[in-house]
Amino acid sequence: MQTYYLKTEIGSLEIKGDHDGLKSVLFVNTADEIDKNEIPEVLKEPVNQLKDYFNGKRTRFTLKLSPEGTDFQRRVWKQLQEIPYGKTTNYQQMANKLGDPKVIRAAASANGKNPISIIIPCHRVIGSDGSLTGYAGGLHRKKWLLEFESPSPQQSLF
Repeated sequence: MQTYYLKTEIGSLEIKGDHDGLKSVLFVNTADEIDKNEIPEVLKEPVNQLKDYFNGKRTRFTLKLSPEGTDFQRRVWKQLQEIPYGKTTNYQQMANKLGDPKVIRAAASANGKNPISIIIPCHRVIGSDGSLTGYAGGLHRKKWLLEFESPSPQQSLF
């Protein structure tokens, strides 16, 4: 498993992966080696695509992903990847797409355990009433990401 730390406008990302694919992209509070170490070969493409995203040059990721989770979690994470850039969904819509409106809490829990932030866009899930809801990276980051992806960036969504 290789690790690289990438500094972004909204904090540092810890990126982990191996030859099987990307394992995690998580916000971290401290990273001593940010952007100082050489990017491991298996992480060059993920790092480049994340840099392109933050530079406004990428709206879709084309990476081999290998997150670890239950079958249900992986189904939820796959569904998250179908939310288009600049769009949002809510937990009830996710549960309905999973085939059972009653799995709303399980879908929300799986969303919260997403190990590959931004690339698997769990930040695009909001409350049914349109409100910001929990985000492992912090609500301030979720707000920033949604506004960054908004087709009307001059107005605040929240």
